Amino acid sequence: MKRVMGKTPLAVAVGLIVAVSAQAKVSASDAERLGKDLTCVGAIKAGNKEGTIPEFTGKWLGAPPGVRHNPHSGEHPVDIYADEKPLFVITAANFEQYADKLSPGQKAMFQKYPKTMQIPVYKGHRDFRYSDEVCAAIKKNATTAEMVTDGQGIKSLGGAISFPIPKNGLEAFWNTMLPTRAYTEENVADSANVLSDGSVTFGRNELRYLAPPNNPAEVGKPVGDVTAYTITKVQLPEREKGSVTITSDPADYGTKKRLAWQYDPGTRRVRQLPEFGFDQPLPGTGGKMTVDSDRLFNGSPERYNWKLVGKKEMYIPANALRLVQPTVKYKDLLTPHHPNPEFLRYELRRVWVIEGTLKEGYRHIYGKRVMYADEDTGQAVLSDMYDARGQLWQHASVNMYYSYDLNAWHAGTSFYHDLNANSYLAYTLFQERPKGPVLNRGGMTPSMFTPEAARNAGN
Repeated sequence: MKRVMGKTPLAVAVGLIVAVSAQAKVSASDAERLGKDLTCVGAIKAGNKEGTIPEFTGKWLGAPPGVRHNPHSGEHPVDIYADEKPLFVITAANFEQYADKLSPGQKAMFQKYPKTMQIPVYKGHRDFRYSDEVCAAIKKNATTAEMVTDGQGIKSLGGAISFPIPKNGLEAFWNTMLPTRAYTEENVADSANVLSDGSVTFGRNELRYLAPPNNPAEVGKPVGDVTAYTITKVQLPEREKGSVTITSDPADYGTKKRLAWQYDPGTRRVRQLPEFGFDQPLPGTGGKMTVDSDRLFNGSPERYNWKLVGKKEMYIPANALRLVQPTVKYKDLLTPHHPNPEFLRYELRRVWVIEGTLKEGYRHIYGKRVMYADEDTGQAVLSDMYDARGQLWQHASVNMYYSYDLNAWHAGTSFYHDLNANSYLAYTLFQERPKGPVLNRGGMTPSMFTPEAARNAGN
């Protein structure tokens, strides 16, 4: 067990007892609610009493009838809601009216940019669902999944969230880490650092990703030792061109660590990185993203105490097909201070609020981070990050959309706002790329994510 600076043995022991006792599995009767008054992922099936959140229908699995889709091709997804108009728009003039359904970061954006910041709110839709195989795995996880090594690892069935009825922060955290998502991904994506004066610096990365637990043929089988492999090759900026990073992530960070290797085109050598994660700057992001803020959080949870604040209604990015169309041009999207609201889509939804507070004796540039996870997916879609003094520093959003290749939700373009520097990063842009993400085509093996693979990719 890792000893935490400033903690007495008794305090650590008490913390372990609390953590273990909090892992009691849900009862069989609670699990039977899944697929009834709760959806298979544990979301409330009913709408809200005001009618502003609709009932979950789950009427579509994959592409809706009449929608043309070429599987695993990287084509930009069809926007089935393209003809809809906002019900209303939240602005600096009226945001106080909606303050109880906005995060501190969203409210800060209105205060910082009162002339231009907007949140367009559309009719809510809960039309898509997961496969029966995924739902069956989730139901089994409800009564069998467990955290290990004081919450630093997990034992569960793959291809599905582990805790559809989370009882504490770490359970909700693990849902954001290991949801139903892409098994394989191949993508060449742009990033854009939009400075306070409106000038833009572009980056570009080539990504390959393999997540064995999400293999459609393996859904419902135990998660193995490795949850994900990635290989990233930098194409832009020129000063980093040719750099290659490979990582593999374990299912238990308490007994193993993330492994990482990097190929340096200058020396033509591959070296193992002693550590790759936490608050190290993510290459190509101008310092606006840490390694562990990709998808709002990734990697070991060890540096934070995780608290499940509860569930609430919030305006969040949802059904964000509008944003990822090939008709969206970067020059129109990347306006000063924040993206052009014309291309964004928000809905009123229920979210799990998950708060991570930096543990005593650990370091990170974020003293606290609060994530907001959509109840219909378990995936984090908004995050507010605070500095060591407790001051709000960054606000980030992930624009999720339902992928017809995955029969699940995929992370589209993300935005990371530095509220001190009045600038932001647009991440995973593929609107102007000839292809979007190629998802679940398969054809990848762990042997493609080795130090030798990094050397070959760099040459």
